[in-house]
Amino acid sequence: ERLAKQAAFAMAKELDSEMSEEQRQRMEKSGMGVGGGLNKGEDALFEKKLTKEEKKAQLEAKKAEIAAKKAAKKAAEAEARGEAVPDDVLEVLEGAKDPEKGKKKGKKDKGAAKESEEDTTPLDSGTHKLAVVTAVLASRKDSRDVKINAFSISLFGKLIFEDQTLELTWGHRYGLIAQNGAGKSTMLKCIAARMVPIPEFIDIWFLDREAEPTDRTAVETVIDTVRLEKERLEALEEEIMSENGPEDPRLDSIYDKLERMDPSTFEKRAGELLFGLGFSQKMMNKATKDMSGGWRMRVALAQALFVRPMLLVLDEPTNHLDLGACVWLEDYLAKWESILLLTSHSADFLNGVCSKIYHLTVRSTLDLYGGNYDSYVRTRQENEVNQLKRYEKEQEDIKHLKEFISSCGTYSNLVKQAQSKQKIIDKMVEAGLTLKPVPDPVFRFSFPSSEKIPPPVLAFQNVSFAYSGKPEDYLYTNLEFGIDCDSRIALVGPNGAGKSTLLKLMLQEIEPQEGEVRRNPHLRIGRYNQHSEDVLDLEATPLDFMQARFPDGLVTAEGKKKMEVQDWRSKLGIFGVTGEAQTKPISTLSPGYRARLVFCLMSLRNPHLLLLDEPTNPLDMDMIDSLALAIKKFNGGVVLVSHDFKLLDQVAETIWVCEHKTITPWKGDIKQYKDHLRKQMAADAKKLGMGAGAGVHQ
Repeated sequence: ERLAKQAAFAMAKELDSEMSEEQRQRMEKSGMGVGGGLNKGEDALFEKKLTKEEKKAQLEAKKAEIAAKKAAKKAAEAEARGEAVPDDVLEVLEGAKDPEKGKKKGKKDKGAAKESEEDTTPLDSGTHKLAVVTAVLASRKDSRDVKINAFSISLFGKLIFEDQTLELTWGHRYGLIAQNGAGKSTMLKCIAARMVPIPEFIDIWFLDREAEPTDRTAVETVIDTVRLEKERLEALEEEIMSENGPEDPRLDSIYDKLERMDPSTFEKRAGELLFGLGFSQKMMNKATKDMSGGWRMRVALAQALFVRPMLLVLDEPTNHLDLGACVWLEDYLAKWESILLLTSHSADFLNGVCSKIYHLTVRSTLDLYGGNYDSYVRTRQENEVNQLKRYEKEQEDIKHLKEFISSCGTYSNLVKQAQSKQKIIDKMVEAGLTLKPVPDPVFRFSFPSSEKIPPPVLAFQNVSFAYSGKPEDYLYTNLEFGIDCDSRIALVGPNGAGKSTLLKLMLQEIEPQEGEVRRNPHLRIGRYNQHSEDVLDLEATPLDFMQARFPDGLVTAEGKKKMEVQDWRSKLGIFGVTGEAQTKPISTLSPGYRARLVFCLMSLRNPHLLLLDEPTNPLDMDMIDSLALAIKKFNGGVVLVSHDFKLLDQVAETIWVCEHKTITPWKGDIKQYKDHLRKQMAADAKKLGMGAGAGVHQ
C-alpha cells in the first residue's frame, strides 16, 4: 500500500510538469506508459477528488450510520428486557429515517465542533461518544489476549491517531502517556465504551466517577458491586453454554472469577481494600452520602479492585490519594493478574506498576515500549538518537547524489552515471526514508525574583487549632516553627492530618484558638490549591481576566508598573498561554491550560513565598518537570503538599510529617519516607488482623 502511494505521488509529480522523452521512456518501462495505468484514464489511477462539501457530507453520513447502528442495538436490547426505548435512542433512529430532520438537530453541534479543533480545548471532556472510531479485532474472539489492528480515533475533525495497533496481553500492566489534550482519556473512554471490538466475554471496568452518595456504608457499597457482577457472569455463562456448549474456552475465565466470589470473604476483602486506600474502621462504616467527593472516589476505586475485571481501565487513579494510599495502590496494582490500562502523571507510580508503556506521540502514532517508565525513557532516547543518525546519513547521501547528478550536465558520457545515481535515490524513496525524530514540545516557565525580607517571614508561636474551637478536637497543639525565604519544605502525612489546614493558618484564612501566626508585614504569598481554578472567570478570556484583575498595573521589585495589552500577552506567553488561547473564553481551555493561568496569576503577585497544595493533578509529566525547575530557580520560600514522589524528590530539602496533632521533621529523604510508609501500613494491617500487605493479591 505504501509503495502504491509513493508511485502515485511520483506519477502526479511527473504529470504536473512537462514530460521529456527520457521521462516518458522511464514511465513506459515501469508499466505506466502505453498499456499501463497512464492510458486508462484518471479513474484507474486516482480516487475521485471530492469537494469540501462532499467530504463533509460523506463524514456526516458515516457518523449517522454508526449512530443508527448503535441506536438500533440499544433499542433491541431495551425491547428484549421489556423496557421502553429511551427518547434519545428514538431520536437517532428517526434521524436515520429522515436525514433532513437529523440535519436540523445536528446544527447546534457544529459550533461546538469548530471550537474544539484548537489544541487548547480539552479533548477529554466527556465527548468521546462523538468520536469516530475504526478498529479491527485481529485476535481470536475467545482469546484473553486482545489485538486491535487499523485502530483510528478522531474527534471533532481532530485526528488523535490513525491506523495503529493496540495489543493488550493477559498479565501485563500498560501505562498510557502523552501530553495534556492529546486524547489519552478519550482513547480510554472509547475502549471502555466498547467502541473498539473487544470480545464481549472480557469484562471492562472503567473508573470515571465517584461512588453514589447513599445511605449505604463504604463496605456495603463495595460489596453491592460484586453481587451485581456475579449475576452478570452467571447470565453470560448460560448464554455461552447455550450457544457453544461446555467446551468453549471462555468459560474457564468465567468459572475462575465465580470461584473467587465467596460471599463469606466479601466483608473482609472489602475492608482490606478500603483500609489500603486510607479508610479507618470508623470511616468504612460511614454512609457514602456523608463523605466528600474525594473519599467517594476512593470507594469507587475499591469497587473496581473488588470486582477484579479482566480489563481494568484507570484514568489518573492517584489524583485523590495521599502518599500512603499511593504506595499501597502501587504495590497492589504491581501484582494485577489480568490486564491493566492506565494513565498517570506520576512517573514514580508508573515505574512501580507498569510492565509496558504506550506513548501517544505528537505524530499521532501509538508506540509500544517494554518495561516501566524509566525503561521507556531510556529506550526512546536511544531510538531517537539512532533514528536521527540514520536520517542525517540518508539526507547526506541524497545530497551528494543530487550534487553529482547536477554536475553531470548534458555530457553524454556522464548521462548513464547520472541515471544510475537517480535510480539509487528512487530506490531509497521507494523503500521509505527515515523520518526526522520529533521531540515533545518542551515548555518552561519561571517565577520572578523578589526582594529579600528579613527572616523569619512567617512564624508559628504556640499555635493550637480546631475547626470546632474545642480543645478536645484540636487538629494541632502547641506548634512552634519558622519559615524563611530559603525554605524548601514538603508537608507529608495521612489525609485528615491537617496539611491543607496548616497552609490556611499560614495564609491567615483561619485563626488559631491559642497562640499566634506572625507574618512579616511586607510578605507576599503565591498560593495554588485544588480549588484555585475557582478564582478564574470562566466567561472571560485570559487577556481580559488579567487586565480586570490588575487594573492599576503590577507590583514589581522595582515598584508599580502600568501594563499594556502587549505586556499582558508577554506575561501569558511565559506560561505557555499563547496565540488564540489568549482570546478564547477560559471555559473552553483544558485543565492544564487553566493551571497555567493560575501559575501566571501567582507569579504576577511577585511572591516571596509559594504555598502549593497538590499542584500536579491537572498537569502532564513535562509540565511537572517544568514546575520542579521553576521551584528550583525561585529565590523565595516554598511549602509543598503533593502525592507526587518524583516532584518531592526534586524540590524538597526538608520533610515535615503532619501527624498526631504536631509536626515532626523527617530524618531522611522522600524515598526513605516511602519505605517507612510501606512498613507502617503492613504493621497497622497486622494489628487489625488483616495480615501484612492487606488487600494485595496473594
